[in-house]
Amino acid sequence: MTESASARAGTKEWIGLAVLALPTALLAIDINVLGLALPALSADLRPTGTQLLWIMDVYGFLIAGSLVTMGTLGDRIGRRRLLLIGATAFTVASVMAAFSPTAGALIAARAFLGLTGATLMPSTLSLIRTMFPDPAQRTTAIGIWMTSFMAGGSLGPLVGGTLLVHFWWGSVFLLGVPVMVLLLILGPRLLPESTAPAPGRLDLASAGLSLIAMLTFVYGIKQVSADGPKAVAVAALLVGAALAVVFVRRQRRLADPLLDLSLFAARTFRTALGAQTLTVFAMAGVMFFVTQHLQLVLGRSALEAGLWMLPGTAAGIVGTLTAPRLARRFRPAYLMAVGFVLAGAGFVVVALLDTTSEPVEVAAATALLILGLGPAMTLTTDIIVSSAPPERAGGASAVSETGGELGMALGTAVLGSIGTAVYRAQLGPTSAGTTDQTLGGAFAAARELPAELSETLLTNARVAFVDGMQLVATTAAAIVLVLACAVAIALREIPATTPTTPEETVR
Repeated sequence: MTESASARAGTKEWIGLAVLALPTALLAIDINVLGLALPALSADLRPTGTQLLWIMDVYGFLIAGSLVTMGTLGDRIGRRRLLLIGATAFTVASVMAAFSPTAGALIAARAFLGLTGATLMPSTLSLIRTMFPDPAQRTTAIGIWMTSFMAGGSLGPLVGGTLLVHFWWGSVFLLGVPVMVLLLILGPRLLPESTAPAPGRLDLASAGLSLIAMLTFVYGIKQVSADGPKAVAVAALLVGAALAVVFVRRQRRLADPLLDLSLFAARTFRTALGAQTLTVFAMAGVMFFVTQHLQLVLGRSALEAGLWMLPGTAAGIVGTLTAPRLARRFRPAYLMAVGFVLAGAGFVVVALLDTTSEPVEVAAATALLILGLGPAMTLTTDIIVSSAPPERAGGASAVSETGGELGMALGTAVLGSIGTAVYRAQLGPTSAGTTDQTLGGAFAAARELPAELSETLLTNARVAFVDGMQLVATTAAAIVLVLACAVAIALREIPATTPTTPEETVR
């Protein structure tokens, strides 16, 4: 079916897309910028070890736990309305975080930031679904949206580092204030309001179950990543999984479910969501080691490591922006399959890195794998959002974002644990208390040893770390090559130009 000219987006919609890119880039910056501020923040607020962990993690916990509720809430009350409410609350939370007088106050502010941040991503993505009904235009818009997220992730350390040179630690949180103020000014003028035609009531019990299940499960994943499968971590995973089962059963009984499980009946939806989650899983697990390899194995500073990662970001931007144009001529399944093969080659190159590699080799490897994964992220997101009816755009967007959050947490935990296990086995027991845990621990212990013993310890630790990284990268290569076959088969029926679904009500 050919889309009519009247349904194609015009100048106003493309300018509106630029407005939607603002909060998307900001969230990516906010995720990456806190680590740089930790030394100054710790000196000023003097948090305990537990408080410091909560300052770091509570933001991601609340985002992951609230996405489904917020995406569905946008379908009910209006996606633009939720976006503007969230932007206002995010601004308030940013100021609260910047001027927090105690560690406890900062934890509360970070939790509030996570809760409000969960309103932004599904709102922006579902609005793109509304603003760009033409399939080709929508794919391009999602590519630009994805590019803004990638660019924000790379700019975070650079912008944050510049602020910390001239201002206090709280300045990194104020980055969001001018962005959100601009969104609040331009949003009502450029963004349409859209809701589901018959949204039904919001089930608060389901919202609570969703939040607690995700919080508990993600907490368990992070504990496994940090300390291994200890009792507390396993218990958290089991409780989270049990609550998720209760949540799903409740959705099946409700007339107006928080999450419409019929979305998963479509094979294209399930396959795209699984591919997206596993893509993030593989990338997060490998990048966890690559950034440490640059700093602790090759001896580059955090800023230098960030700069060496920029070629990967540039390649990712090329991939995400090129994919929509190619998707007009070739089936998305085949484009994604080619991208996964490229990514597999990039992971193989990472698996060939060692203690004598140069940073340029690391940059080339990451550029190749991110170039390949960029189209997959863009096209799977487009398929997920497009395969859902317009009235469920918010819920589908939230599921997509939740899959990404889970993929990132699981990738770091599972692949991180595999690499760490290899590191511990290769290094073996030593007299330095923490060297059998992490490469960073080896560096800390080496400072207490005589020069000759210190150098021997660090040499062995670097070799053990690289062995772990190589196994993780090989595993990731196998995952994406399997994905290449899976999407080529399961999604091959999706044409180069997806038929347009009926438009939803736009006020």
